[in-house]
Amino acid sequence: MTCKSKAQLAPLPWTEILVYWVVSFGSHLYSFYQLHRFSKEHEAGLEREFLLGKGLVAGFKRDLSDFEWTFWTEWAKKSLLWTLIGHGLISRLTSIFYPKFRVPALTTYGLLAASSVLGIKGVSLLLVHLGLSFSVAQLRKPALSWACNLLLLSTLHIQPLQEIQRGWYKTEEEYYLLLFSVAVCGLRFISFSLEHCWCPPDHGGVVQLGWLFSYTFYHPFFYNGPIITFKDYVEQMQRPAEKCDRDESVFRYSVLRSGRIILWWCIAEYMIHVMYMHSIQSNETYLEFLPPWALGGLALALVQFFYVKYLVLFGFSSMLATLDKLVPPKLPRCVSIMYSFTGMWRHFDKGLYRWLIRYIYVPLGGSHHGPLYKILSTGLAFGFVCLWHGGHDYLQYWALMNWAGVLVENGLKSFLSSSFIHSNVKQNLSAAMERRCVALLSAFSTAMLILSNLVFLGGVHVGRIFWKRVFIQGWSTIAPPMLAFLYCFAQIGLEWTYHTP
Repeated sequence: MTCKSKAQLAPLPWTEILVYWVVSFGSHLYSFYQLHRFSKEHEAGLEREFLLGKGLVAGFKRDLSDFEWTFWTEWAKKSLLWTLIGHGLISRLTSIFYPKFRVPALTTYGLLAASSVLGIKGVSLLLVHLGLSFSVAQLRKPALSWACNLLLLSTLHIQPLQEIQRGWYKTEEEYYLLLFSVAVCGLRFISFSLEHCWCPPDHGGVVQLGWLFSYTFYHPFFYNGPIITFKDYVEQMQRPAEKCDRDESVFRYSVLRSGRIILWWCIAEYMIHVMYMHSIQSNETYLEFLPPWALGGLALALVQFFYVKYLVLFGFSSMLATLDKLVPPKLPRCVSIMYSFTGMWRHFDKGLYRWLIRYIYVPLGGSHHGPLYKILSTGLAFGFVCLWHGGHDYLQYWALMNWAGVLVENGLKSFLSSSFIHSNVKQNLSAAMERRCVALLSAFSTAMLILSNLVFLGGVHVGRIFWKRVFIQGWSTIAPPMLAFLYCFAQIGLEWTYHTP
């Protein structure tokens, strides 16, 4: 939470910034060490109760309880990694020899790759959704397009349809891959439909249908994103063909980016080999008697693993998209330097953030029609994200917490920016002291942000136990030092914002 723009942010003495870095880094390492100790002390019990598998390194166990990481790494080994590499080869060859046929070739490859994994029935389901969305979009009524696409997304939660779709596959994992694909493609169908409603009526239907196929089955983004809008995709794919990059520069970029992705993967795997945070969070008994430092380490490990996981999941897809001359959203920013709800939404999944702004927040009025429209637009954006993720109870709590957090931050920002308060602050506080006050307020915001993320990652029971142990039972022993550490994290985040172009 900050009421100061980047240009107004006051610099602090380098010695003070160094102290913040040392405290922040040291607290991360020590809390992770305490969580590691707790994990090893209770390894036998965790192995009996939960999913501790054989580690990739001899003598180590591996926490398999994070469904998303286990799911995508297994699919990557089975087929997805190889089909993504195939996409890169097809793209490179067509760019060199047949540049005019690059888009049709990539579309055909994406459709075939999807069919090889999802099967004919799975791809047929997507084509039915695509056809219905395209047909309703021809009416150029945004409300009808929204209604159609929301109905299509809601079919993911209809029990009889779920049973039919499960019957198409031999394993539950194959069904979940279809589920993820339909959900992500649903965002693309909404993007296309609204862009088509807003564009001039002289745009040809057949041409638009061809671009919708290309946009939907673009393989690097097909299963899990990141999200780019239909408008951006078409504009970037239609750029005039430039002279093909030299093989050395493409090779150098591919090697460097692949090296970074492998490093992130190694960090993620190291975390689940030495800290069993996902298994621990699944058991309320362990959460109740975790030592305070290990409790803090658990919270940090859960959110940091989530961050590193999406560096891997988005990293390879974004690399291939960049080689295709697309401009993918920036990769997530480190969660340890996030100091506000607003910043978390802006900088973690920038593709989803831009999608929500363009198709929900701005069309509903946003910040240009007064505070009531702003509250309504923000609430409906969070409501849609909750529905898109599944609409479960814990997601409803998470969405409400984020909505409240954004509203409180924006309200406090407006209050502190009022002429009376602003003039008094300027008269009584130096610029450096003003920044310290902003960081102190941000520490409280960060605490609530971490709590909401714990609800999202672990469920309501995790958030409830953290709230009880930190803010009720530990209000005088755990909460004050925690806020002091979060103050240091916020200062590092402000410093990062100040120096980031």
